Amino acid sequence: MEIYRGKRLRIETHDVALPGGRKKERVVVRPGGAVAILPVEEDCCHLIRQYRHAIDRTILEVPAGTMDEGETPEETARRELIEETGMAAETLTPRGYIYTTPGFTDEVIHLFEARKLSLSSEYAMDEDEVIEPVRVARDALPGMIRSGAIVDAKTICLICRCLGW
Repeated sequence: MEIYRGKRLRIETHDVALPGGRKKERVVVRPGGAVAILPVEEDCCHLIRQYRHAIDRTILEVPAGTMDEGETPEETARRELIEETGMAAETLTPRGYIYTTPGFTDEVIHLFEARKLSLSSEYAMDEDEVIEPVRVARDALPGMIRSGAIVDAKTICLICRCLGW
């Protein structure tokens, strides 16, 4: 049963029969599809520093965003890369997908590696976002993950998939 519907999010409750016959109520959050992009140059990667209200802190993460209705993951990735970094990618390589938190949500984030970057004339950050683009040396990323300087799960997954760690 749907208990909430917002512009981009639905929340449902389900009665589930568990092994052994027990029944439990489960809540499922359905936020729709999303993408994450790691822009890679020879010696650096481009991340963003963004305030996240849910955790009340600013974190380093890859550019990412939600899919608009009718958009493919690649179209969303190209749009979000420009919106959040001002860069366009000549090459956008799919790197699979992840389920963010399958214990309570069906959210899927499609992962992309962006290369052959150039400045875009279409740069226009969303009005509700406060984002600071940050260049990070590629060889610094493993240490930043180990130290906790990078704590965002999609970012850690995408760095590992793109750079082979």
